Amino acid sequence: MIGFATCLFRFSGNPRVGGIGRPLVILLGLIVLALTMAWFAGLFTPKISPERQATAAVPTVDLSRFVLFPVEVREKPFIQEAIGTLRAARRTNVAARIMARIERILVRAGDSVEAGQVLVELDRAAFEAQLRQAEAALEAAQAALAQAQDQFERARKVREVNPGAISQQEFTALEMQVRAAEANRAKAEQALAEAKVMLEYTIIRAPQPGIIVDRFAEEGDIAQPGVPLLSLYDVTSLRLEVAVMENLAIHIREGAKLKVKIDALGEEFEGVVDEKVPQAEATTRSFLIKVKLPQHPGLYEGMFGRLIIPAGTRRHLCLHSGAIERVGQLEFVKVLLDPSSGTVERRLIKTGQRGYGAWVEVLSGLSPGEQILVPKELAEQMEEELRRMSASAQLQDQAANATGFSRTPGTVPDECCPPGSSDPNVPRDSSQPVSP
Repeated sequence: MIGFATCLFRFSGNPRVGGIGRPLVILLGLIVLALTMAWFAGLFTPKISPERQATAAVPTVDLSRFVLFPVEVREKPFIQEAIGTLRAARRTNVAARIMARIERILVRAGDSVEAGQVLVELDRAAFEAQLRQAEAALEAAQAALAQAQDQFERARKVREVNPGAISQQEFTALEMQVRAAEANRAKAEQALAEAKVMLEYTIIRAPQPGIIVDRFAEEGDIAQPGVPLLSLYDVTSLRLEVAVMENLAIHIREGAKLKVKIDALGEEFEGVVDEKVPQAEATTRSFLIKVKLPQHPGLYEGMFGRLIIPAGTRRHLCLHSGAIERVGQLEFVKVLLDPSSGTVERRLIKTGQRGYGAWVEVLSGLSPGEQILVPKELAEQMEEELRRMSASAQLQDQAANATGFSRTPGTVPDECCPPGSSDPNVPRDSSQPVSP
């Protein structure tokens, strides 16, 4: 075709062709080109009307062998997860206040301690000697004070009998000696109190109840002031610290109750928002949220956790996977079109997340209210699965107090997808704030 058009244009450009013949040649070429394009587009090919095709593709079935399952819209809470780490709100590094040799360390990592319990004992010999010196110095100061007071009292009595026996200068000097002796005694008493305190520093006690995380020294080492010897934290102060995106964090208030999932334990706990740092991280656009957890023997600092954050609701269609016919990667269901005649349509659908048992959500291909044909034997299996899920819900209610799992008592788990999803294909209808 292209060659034919090229020949026409070359012919039209020939100077031997007259002025009237050249436009006719060009017009003839354009007409041939248009007819060729129309032929390739299928304008000259007979077509089957859509009505005839649809009528031929709709079969009829015996409805007595099937159970009709209506396609229903289910609405459930939409949740998002934020991952974080368990950290203790009260963590303490235990260190010595004096320099001394470590004689005994009475605890090791993993031990639980009470407030005031002895953790470390330091060498007491040097401080016991200082205490004895302070006691002796106090005795000497008291003796000196007693002597000075005795001399002053004799001088006072002599002056009362014979005023000229002792001059005023000598009498004043005796009075100053008494005051100096009193000051020396007070100084000795303070030195004795300081020696007792230093001796007390050789016994290191737990400042708070908790669990020993690590020990940084061994017996025989030299303890130095301010250098940590042990590390402990209060097990009752564990919190999950998570970075929450700002669009969710602005709805979280202090005191709100949120679910926390600990993957290592396979359990969920009800936490309370204890603190919300009032500043967003500029690089991640998130706020630091700290959620206090109940005391549990399986929780330790540093464990991985997930914060379950309600983020509104979502609507989806639910269907049992047994009603789906799979051909390769294609999925079909039988949709009842006319109950009176038993006509059905084999329709292509697209499924999403798989839920409890064999239930799955439908993303496209079906509309609410349409009826799907399900074999009778499959319908009995569906009823049995619902009964098992109801019994499982009752067992979860009985074990809620022991496991820390919190769920509304008596509710049957949704037979479709579990609550919440991070799938971007799942529609979200609304966002609701989290209230305490």
